[in-house]
Amino acid sequence: MKRILLIEDEVSIAELQRDYLEIEGFQVDMKHDGKSGITAALQGDFDLIILDIMLPGMSGFEICKQIRAEKDIPILLVSAKKEEIDKIRGLGLGADDYITKPFSPSELVARVKAHLSRYERLAGQQPRNQVLFVQGISIDQSSRKVQVNGKDIPFTTKEFDLLVFFVMHPNQVLSKDQLYERIWRMDSAADVSTVTVHVRKLREKIEQNPAKPEHLETVWGAGYRFNV
Repeated sequence: MKRILLIEDEVSIAELQRDYLEIEGFQVDMKHDGKSGITAALQGDFDLIILDIMLPGMSGFEICKQIRAEKDIPILLVSAKKEEIDKIRGLGLGADDYITKPFSPSELVARVKAHLSRYERLAGQQPRNQVLFVQGISIDQSSRKVQVNGKDIPFTTKEFDLLVFFVMHPNQVLSKDQLYERIWRMDSAADVSTVTVHVRKLREKIEQNPAKPEHLETVWGAGYRFNV
């Protein structure tokens, strides 16, 4: 049985989400404030975390940052705020998804299943070439570690997946829609900014000068190309 940590300060909403998830066979632990939420997240053994942004005691952004620094599990951010900057910030901190209230419990369940399925596929993959090398970048697919010019660089799950996909498709123009569908496996119509955020983060980690990228080039009006 998959364990889910639900960090939500509105008890009635949390209980409704819990009920729908439990009907689908998930075990759900609930926390209603930031401090107890981060403690549970770091000390517990969970398969996925649903994390509200506006929490008493500690913001969801800070919790997300701390979780991602220590654990590689799906994080779904939830917020009543619809500002694009909040979505960009959350994804930049390593969240896997961003859901804006109000949403149907069935949509939440569908997203939870999609992310768990994707992580299971990644865990079960045995790449043909375990280590990829390209222009000073070493990518160990078995340990999911990256070195740039001999220095270990931390990558979130989505950043790592995106980098590998670029490296496996060198010198090809890939659209934002293609990248979103391949990495996130969802309809990209409303979430193109997700790709933009992660490309920016990749450039910060692999480019000598992110403002003038040598590897990860923008092809205006078309997408991105990884030059080798």
